[in-house]
Amino acid sequence: MAEDRIWLDVPYREKDPAKAAGARWDPAAKRWYAPRPGMTELERWAARPDVPQLLPGEDRGFGSGLFVDLVPSSCWFTNVRYCITERDWERVRRMLLGRAQQRCEACERGEDREIRRWLEAHERWSFDSATRTQKLMRLICLCSDCHRTTHYGLAQVKGQEASAFEHLCAVTGMSVPQAREHVSAAFEVWAQRSRMDWYLDLTMLTNAGITLAKPPKAGSRAGIAESELRARARR
Repeated sequence: MAEDRIWLDVPYREKDPAKAAGARWDPAAKRWYAPRPGMTELERWAARPDVPQLLPGEDRGFGSGLFVDLVPSSCWFTNVRYCITERDWERVRRMLLGRAQQRCEACERGEDREIRRWLEAHERWSFDSATRTQKLMRLICLCSDCHRTTHYGLAQVKGQEASAFEHLCAVTGMSVPQAREHVSAAFEVWAQRSRMDWYLDLTMLTNAGITLAKPPKAGSRAGIAESELRARARR
């Protein structure tokens, strides 16, 4: 019975060592577990308490739906997966997919491995230019198609702009002219925000007992972003 499982928190890149140590995968729960008690070699992945479904101060109505949500270059590498420890990321990912009932919160589709559509985490941020604060307001579950459209600039770099644009129109019901205007406005906001360095407010996570990993300093993020874009363009 799944409720009797000894659950584990196994980061994705540690799945092979965990499997070699005897861990088993539950495809329904999408989680690793120890098949029997007393497996000391699996203790390093012993599960921590579940992350609350509503994080402290989270606004689940903030930034609903699908829209182009470009992260300023001065804020690159401040996404949640980059800023928290790998094991805590596993806890957050599990909570996020569970509360979304394994569906994209923008288009309502589920994962489809045959066509390589996945469910992924995305952040909704508020930007206060007066205090230069980039504050995490919400975590949202998006399918890989909606996530690609949301990160429209990255889709351009990877040669996926046409599919991102088509998906934007299909999900939102925008006409082609409306979608073009939407994308243009998003890039204007991105350019303005990219001129500033931002203070990162992740209290929504720390107040939930989630351990932070140190992100790059604000002044170095733009340079890292440019290098990463060039690298991705060559792939």
